[in-house]
Amino acid sequence: MIETKEKIVMFHLQKKNQLKPSIVFDTYWRFAHERQNILFKKMNGNENNLTSDLILNEYKFTNVYRASDRVSQYLISDVIYSGNYDDRDTLFRILLFKVFNKIETWKVLELELGEISYESFSYEKYDAVLTKLLLENQPIYSAAYIMASAKSFYGQIRKHQNHLKMIDNIIKDEVHLKLKDISSMKEGYDLLLQYSSIGTFLAYQLITDINYSELTDFDEMEFVKAGPGAIEGIDKCFYDVGTYSREDIIRYVTDNQDYHFDRLELDFKTLYGRKLQLIDCQNIFCEVAKYARIAHPEFNLPNGRIRIKQKYKSKNTHINYFYPPKWNINHLIQ
Repeated sequence: MIETKEKIVMFHLQKKNQLKPSIVFDTYWRFAHERQNILFKKMNGNENNLTSDLILNEYKFTNVYRASDRVSQYLISDVIYSGNYDDRDTLFRILLFKVFNKIETWKVLELELGEISYESFSYEKYDAVLTKLLLENQPIYSAAYIMASAKSFYGQIRKHQNHLKMIDNIIKDEVHLKLKDISSMKEGYDLLLQYSSIGTFLAYQLITDINYSELTDFDEMEFVKAGPGAIEGIDKCFYDVGTYSREDIIRYVTDNQDYHFDRLELDFKTLYGRKLQLIDCQNIFCEVAKYARIAHPEFNLPNGRIRIKQKYKSKNTHINYFYPPKWNINHLIQ
Protein backbone atom coordinates (compact mmCIF):
# COMPACT_ATOMS: atom_id res chain seq x y z
CA MET A 1 0.00 0.00 0.00
CA ILE A 2 1.32 3.42 -1.00
CA GLU A 3 0.66 5.73 1.92
CA THR A 4 2.54 9.00 1.39
CA LYS A 5 3.04 11.46 -1.45
CA GLU A 6 6.77 10.73 -1.40
CA LYS A 7 6.12 7.00 -1.84
CA ILE A 8 3.69 7.68 -4.69
CA VAL A 9 6.36 9.72 -6.49
CA MET A 10 8.96 6.97 -5.99
CA PHE A 11 6.49 4.37 -7.15
CA HIS A 12 5.76 6.47 -10.24
CA LEU A 13 9.45 6.78 -11.07
CA GLN A 14 10.01 3.05 -10.64
CA LYS A 15 7.07 2.29 -12.90
CA LYS A 16 8.11 4.88 -15.45
CA ASN A 17 11.47 3.15 -15.83
CA GLN A 18 9.87 -0.24 -16.52
CA LEU A 19 6.61 0.56 -18.30
CA LYS A 20 6.52 0.93 -22.06
CA PRO A 21 3.21 2.61 -22.89
CA SER A 22 1.57 2.55 -26.30
CA ILE A 23 -0.53 5.28 -27.86
CA VAL A 24 -3.57 3.64 -26.27
CA PHE A 25 -2.34 4.74 -22.83
CA ASP A 26 -2.93 8.40 -23.69
CA THR A 27 -6.30 7.39 -25.10
CA TYR A 28 -7.08 5.91 -21.66
CA TRP A 29 -6.91 9.36 -20.07
CA ARG A 30 -8.65 11.17 -22.91
CA PHE A 31 -11.46 8.62 -22.81
CA ALA A 32 -11.86 9.08 -19.04
CA HIS A 33 -11.94 12.88 -19.42
CA GLU A 34 -14.53 12.91 -22.22
CA ARG A 35 -16.76 10.17 -20.75
CA GLN A 36 -16.91 12.05 -17.46
CA ASN A 37 -17.84 15.26 -19.30
CA ILE A 38 -20.74 13.37 -20.86
CA LEU A 39 -21.96 12.31 -17.41
CA PHE A 40 -22.03 15.87 -16.10
CA LYS A 41 -23.89 17.07 -19.19
CA LYS A 42 -26.52 14.39 -18.55
CA MET A 43 -26.70 15.32 -14.87
CA ASN A 44 -27.42 18.87 -15.96
CA GLY A 45 -30.32 17.66 -18.11
CA ASN A 46 -28.58 17.84 -21.48
CA GLU A 47 -29.20 14.74 -23.62
CA ASN A 48 -28.22 16.35 -26.94
CA ASN A 49 -24.82 17.20 -28.35
CA LEU A 50 -23.11 15.26 -25.59
CA THR A 51 -19.76 14.87 -27.35
CA SER A 52 -17.97 15.36 -30.65
CA ASP A 53 -16.28 11.97 -30.21
CA LEU A 54 -17.79 9.78 -32.94
CA ILE A 55 -17.07 6.51 -31.11
CA LEU A 56 -18.65 7.68 -27.86
CA ASN A 57 -21.64 8.95 -29.83
CA GLU A 58 -22.24 5.65 -31.55
CA TYR A 59 -21.39 2.99 -28.97
CA LYS A 60 -22.35 2.27 -25.38
CA PHE A 61 -19.69 2.67 -22.68
CA THR A 62 -20.05 2.57 -18.92
CA ASN A 63 -19.33 5.62 -16.82
CA VAL A 64 -15.86 6.44 -15.55
CA TYR A 65 -17.04 6.11 -11.95
CA ARG A 66 -18.64 2.69 -11.53
CA ALA A 67 -21.17 3.99 -9.00
CA SER A 68 -22.52 6.44 -11.62
CA ASP A 69 -23.76 3.71 -13.94
CA ARG A 70 -27.52 3.25 -14.26
CA VAL A 71 -27.53 -0.25 -12.72
CA SER A 72 -25.25 0.78 -9.84
CA GLN A 73 -27.43 3.81 -9.22
CA TYR A 74 -30.51 1.60 -9.03
CA LEU A 75 -28.69 -0.78 -6.67
CA ILE A 76 -27.71 2.05 -4.35
CA SER A 77 -30.98 4.00 -4.31
CA ASP A 78 -33.67 1.36 -4.87
CA VAL A 79 -32.13 -1.83 -3.49
CA ILE A 80 -29.85 -0.78 -0.62
CA TYR A 81 -31.17 2.54 0.65
CA SER A 82 -34.88 2.36 -0.24
CA GLY A 83 -35.95 1.27 3.24
CA ASN A 84 -34.81 0.29 6.72
CA TYR A 85 -33.48 -3.21 6.18
CA ASP A 86 -31.49 -5.22 8.67
CA ASP A 87 -28.07 -6.60 7.71
CA ARG A 88 -29.39 -9.97 6.61
CA ASP A 89 -32.02 -8.48 4.32
CA THR A 90 -29.56 -5.93 2.96
CA LEU A 91 -27.12 -8.66 1.93
CA PHE A 92 -29.92 -10.80 0.50
CA ARG A 93 -31.24 -7.91 -1.59
CA ILE A 94 -27.77 -6.98 -2.88
CA LEU A 95 -26.95 -10.57 -3.87
CA LEU A 96 -30.32 -11.18 -5.50
CA PHE A 97 -30.09 -7.99 -7.53
CA LYS A 98 -26.45 -8.38 -8.54
CA VAL A 99 -26.55 -12.05 -9.49
CA PHE A 100 -28.97 -11.12 -12.28
CA ASN A 101 -27.71 -7.52 -12.52
CA LYS A 102 -30.82 -6.54 -14.44
CA ILE A 103 -33.25 -3.86 -13.25
CA GLU A 104 -36.14 -5.35 -15.21
CA THR A 105 -35.73 -8.73 -13.48
CA TRP A 106 -35.78 -7.08 -10.06
CA LYS A 107 -38.92 -5.09 -10.89
CA VAL A 108 -40.78 -8.21 -12.00
CA LEU A 109 -39.81 -10.02 -8.79
CA GLU A 110 -41.08 -7.06 -6.76
CA LEU A 111 -44.30 -6.87 -8.77
CA GLU A 112 -45.04 -10.58 -8.43
CA LEU A 113 -43.75 -11.21 -4.90
CA GLY A 114 -44.02 -7.88 -3.09
CA GLU A 115 -41.25 -6.41 -0.95
CA ILE A 116 -38.09 -8.43 -1.33
CA SER A 117 -36.62 -9.74 1.93
CA TYR A 118 -35.08 -12.95 3.13
CA GLU A 119 -37.79 -13.40 5.76
CA SER A 120 -40.37 -13.91 3.00
CA PHE A 121 -38.00 -15.73 0.63
CA SER A 122 -39.35 -18.89 -0.97
CA TYR A 123 -37.19 -20.75 -3.44
CA GLU A 124 -40.26 -22.19 -5.14
CA LYS A 125 -41.97 -18.82 -5.61
CA TYR A 126 -38.85 -17.04 -6.88
CA ASP A 127 -38.10 -19.95 -9.21
CA ALA A 128 -41.63 -19.86 -10.60
CA VAL A 129 -41.42 -16.16 -11.47
CA LEU A 130 -38.02 -16.46 -13.11
CA THR A 131 -38.92 -19.64 -15.01
CA LYS A 132 -42.05 -17.94 -16.35
CA LEU A 133 -39.91 -15.09 -17.69
CA LEU A 134 -37.61 -17.56 -19.42
CA LEU A 135 -40.54 -19.42 -20.98
CA GLU A 136 -41.74 -16.06 -22.33
CA ASN A 137 -38.27 -15.58 -23.88
CA GLN A 138 -37.49 -12.71 -21.52
CA PRO A 139 -33.79 -12.41 -20.55
CA ILE A 140 -33.32 -12.47 -16.79
CA TYR A 141 -29.54 -11.90 -16.69
CA SER A 142 -27.53 -8.88 -17.74
CA ALA A 143 -24.80 -9.37 -20.31
CA ALA A 144 -22.35 -7.38 -18.15
CA TYR A 145 -20.60 -10.51 -16.94
CA ILE A 146 -21.02 -14.24 -17.19
CA MET A 147 -21.76 -16.37 -14.12
CA ALA A 148 -21.09 -20.07 -13.97
CA SER A 149 -24.24 -22.11 -13.37
CA ALA A 150 -22.82 -24.13 -10.42
CA LYS A 151 -25.03 -27.03 -11.53
CA SER A 152 -22.48 -29.59 -10.36
CA PHE A 153 -22.62 -28.13 -6.85
CA TYR A 154 -26.31 -27.28 -6.36
CA GLY A 155 -27.77 -29.87 -8.72
CA GLN A 156 -30.57 -27.82 -10.26
CA ILE A 157 -31.50 -27.94 -13.94
CA ARG A 158 -31.69 -24.22 -14.71
CA LYS A 159 -28.94 -21.69 -14.09
CA HIS A 160 -31.11 -19.32 -12.04
CA GLN A 161 -32.23 -22.18 -9.80
CA ASN A 162 -28.64 -22.89 -8.80
CA HIS A 163 -28.05 -19.20 -8.14
CA LEU A 164 -31.12 -18.97 -5.91
CA LYS A 165 -29.75 -21.95 -3.96
CA MET A 166 -26.36 -20.23 -3.75
CA ILE A 167 -27.85 -17.01 -2.37
CA ASP A 168 -29.90 -18.99 0.15
CA ASN A 169 -26.74 -20.84 1.19
CA ILE A 170 -24.80 -17.60 1.68
CA ILE A 171 -27.52 -16.14 3.89
CA LYS A 172 -27.87 -19.34 5.91
CA ASP A 173 -24.11 -19.25 6.46
CA GLU A 174 -24.66 -15.84 8.11
CA VAL A 175 -22.18 -14.09 5.85
CA HIS A 176 -23.78 -10.78 6.87
CA LEU A 177 -22.40 -11.41 10.39
CA LYS A 178 -19.03 -12.64 9.14
CA LEU A 179 -18.61 -9.45 7.09
CA LYS A 180 -18.93 -7.43 10.29
CA ASP A 181 -15.96 -9.26 11.79
CA ILE A 182 -13.48 -8.69 8.96
CA SER A 183 -11.31 -5.65 8.54
CA SER A 184 -10.35 -5.51 4.85
CA MET A 185 -11.89 -5.71 1.41
CA LYS A 186 -9.52 -8.56 0.56
CA GLU A 187 -10.93 -10.63 3.43
CA GLY A 188 -14.46 -9.95 2.19
CA TYR A 189 -13.41 -10.93 -1.31
CA ASP A 190 -11.90 -14.20 0.00
CA LEU A 191 -15.08 -14.93 1.94
CA LEU A 192 -17.28 -14.64 -1.16
CA LEU A 193 -14.81 -16.59 -3.26
CA GLN A 194 -15.55 -19.70 -1.20
CA TYR A 195 -18.95 -20.09 -2.87
CA SER A 196 -19.39 -22.11 -6.03
CA SER A 197 -20.28 -19.96 -9.08
CA ILE A 198 -18.46 -16.91 -7.68
CA GLY A 199 -15.14 -16.51 -9.45
CA THR A 200 -12.34 -14.03 -8.81
CA PHE A 201 -13.73 -11.16 -10.87
CA LEU A 202 -17.31 -11.57 -9.64
CA ALA A 203 -16.15 -11.77 -6.01
CA TYR A 204 -14.41 -8.41 -6.46
CA GLN A 205 -17.50 -6.88 -8.05
CA LEU A 206 -19.77 -8.20 -5.31
CA ILE A 207 -17.64 -7.03 -2.40
CA THR A 208 -17.58 -3.59 -4.03
CA ASP A 209 -21.39 -3.63 -4.26
CA ILE A 210 -21.72 -4.76 -0.66
CA ASN A 211 -19.38 -1.98 0.37
CA TYR A 212 -21.85 0.60 -0.98
CA SER A 213 -24.05 -0.41 1.97
CA GLU A 214 -23.52 0.03 5.69
CA LEU A 215 -22.63 -3.65 6.07
CA THR A 216 -18.96 -2.81 5.53
CA ASP A 217 -16.83 0.31 5.36
CA PHE A 218 -13.74 -0.71 3.43
CA ASP A 219 -11.48 1.76 1.68
CA GLU A 220 -11.85 1.16 -2.08
CA MET A 221 -8.13 1.80 -2.38
CA GLU A 222 -7.33 -1.32 -0.33
CA PHE A 223 -7.67 -3.97 -2.98
CA VAL A 224 -8.26 -4.52 -6.70
CA LYS A 225 -8.69 -7.49 -9.02
CA ALA A 226 -8.26 -7.14 -12.77
CA GLY A 227 -11.06 -8.63 -14.81
CA PRO A 228 -10.76 -10.05 -18.35
CA GLY A 229 -11.71 -6.74 -19.98
CA ALA A 230 -9.23 -4.79 -17.90
CA ILE A 231 -6.48 -7.25 -18.79
CA GLU A 232 -7.24 -6.68 -22.47
CA GLY A 233 -7.10 -2.91 -21.91
CA ILE A 234 -3.81 -3.05 -20.01
CA ASP A 235 -2.27 -5.21 -22.70
CA LYS A 236 -3.27 -2.62 -25.30
CA CYS A 237 -2.04 0.33 -23.22
CA PHE A 238 1.47 -1.11 -22.69
CA TYR A 239 3.94 -2.90 -24.90
CA ASP A 240 5.71 -4.05 -21.73
CA VAL A 241 4.89 -3.84 -18.02
CA GLY A 242 8.16 -5.23 -16.72
CA THR A 243 7.78 -7.30 -13.58
CA TYR A 244 4.51 -5.73 -12.50
CA SER A 245 1.15 -7.48 -12.27
CA ARG A 246 -2.01 -6.12 -13.85
CA GLU A 247 -3.19 -5.13 -10.37
CA ASP A 248 0.07 -3.16 -9.91
CA ILE A 249 -0.69 -1.30 -13.13
CA ILE A 250 -4.21 -0.43 -11.99
CA ARG A 251 -2.80 0.92 -8.75
CA TYR A 252 -0.16 2.87 -10.66
CA VAL A 253 -2.69 4.71 -12.84
CA THR A 254 -4.96 5.34 -9.84
CA ASP A 255 -2.15 6.77 -7.72
CA ASN A 256 -0.85 8.91 -10.57
CA GLN A 257 -4.09 10.13 -12.13
CA ASP A 258 -3.38 13.80 -11.41
CA TYR A 259 0.03 13.56 -13.07
CA HIS A 260 -1.33 12.04 -16.27
CA PHE A 261 -4.33 14.36 -16.58
CA ASP A 262 -1.96 17.32 -16.12
CA ARG A 263 0.53 15.83 -18.58
CA LEU A 264 -2.14 15.75 -21.28
CA GLU A 265 -3.64 19.11 -20.21
CA LEU A 266 -6.99 17.54 -19.41
CA ASP A 267 -9.24 19.27 -16.90
CA PHE A 268 -10.77 16.13 -15.42
CA LYS A 269 -13.91 16.66 -13.32
CA THR A 270 -13.82 14.38 -10.30
CA LEU A 271 -17.00 13.08 -8.70
CA TYR A 272 -17.55 16.08 -6.43
CA GLY A 273 -14.01 15.85 -5.10
CA ARG A 274 -13.85 12.06 -4.99
CA LYS A 275 -10.93 10.94 -7.14
CA LEU A 276 -10.94 7.82 -9.26
CA GLN A 277 -10.65 4.71 -7.11
CA LEU A 278 -9.08 1.36 -7.97
CA ILE A 279 -12.43 -0.10 -9.06
CA ASP A 280 -12.95 2.86 -11.40
CA CYS A 281 -9.53 2.66 -13.04
CA GLN A 282 -9.95 -1.10 -13.44
CA ASN A 283 -13.22 -0.42 -15.20
CA ILE A 284 -11.73 2.27 -17.47
CA PHE A 285 -9.17 -0.24 -18.74
CA CYS A 286 -12.07 -2.51 -19.69
CA GLU A 287 -13.88 0.27 -21.55
CA VAL A 288 -10.73 1.47 -23.31
CA ALA A 289 -10.14 -2.09 -24.51
CA LYS A 290 -13.47 -1.78 -26.35
CA TYR A 291 -12.87 1.81 -27.47
CA ALA A 292 -9.49 0.86 -28.93
CA ARG A 293 -11.09 -1.78 -31.16
CA ILE A 294 -12.31 1.14 -33.29
CA ALA A 295 -9.84 3.90 -32.39
CA HIS A 296 -6.69 1.77 -32.58
CA PRO A 297 -7.52 -1.36 -34.62
CA GLU A 298 -3.81 -2.08 -35.06
CA PHE A 299 -3.82 -3.28 -31.42
CA ASN A 300 -6.56 -5.87 -31.99
CA LEU A 301 -5.33 -9.41 -31.47
CA PRO A 302 -5.63 -11.87 -34.39
CA ASN A 303 -8.25 -13.96 -32.60
CA GLY A 304 -9.59 -11.16 -30.41
CA ARG A 305 -12.71 -9.04 -30.65
CA ILE A 306 -12.68 -6.34 -33.32
CA ARG A 307 -16.18 -4.89 -32.93
CA ILE A 308 -18.18 -3.21 -30.16
CA LYS A 309 -21.50 -4.98 -29.77
CA GLN A 310 -23.70 -2.47 -28.01
CA LYS A 311 -24.77 0.75 -29.73
CA TYR A 312 -25.60 3.80 -27.64
CA LYS A 313 -29.31 4.43 -27.19
CA SER A 314 -30.56 7.16 -24.89
CA LYS A 315 -32.80 5.74 -22.15
CA ASN A 316 -34.67 9.05 -21.92
CA THR A 317 -35.10 8.41 -18.21
CA HIS A 318 -33.90 10.88 -15.63
CA ILE A 319 -31.66 9.54 -12.87
CA ASN A 320 -31.66 11.25 -9.49
CA TYR A 321 -28.03 10.55 -8.76
CA PHE A 322 -27.43 9.24 -5.27
CA TYR A 323 -24.22 7.82 -3.85
CA PRO A 324 -23.45 5.92 -0.62
CA PRO A 325 -24.11 8.45 2.15
CA LYS A 326 -20.78 7.62 3.80
CA TRP A 327 -19.04 9.21 0.78
CA ASN A 328 -20.51 12.52 1.92
CA ILE A 329 -21.04 13.95 -1.56
CA ASN A 330 -24.82 13.78 -2.07
CA HIS A 331 -25.32 17.32 -0.76
CA LEU A 332 -23.02 18.62 -3.53
CA ILE A 333 -25.18 17.29 -6.39
CA GLN A 334 -26.98 20.14 -8.15
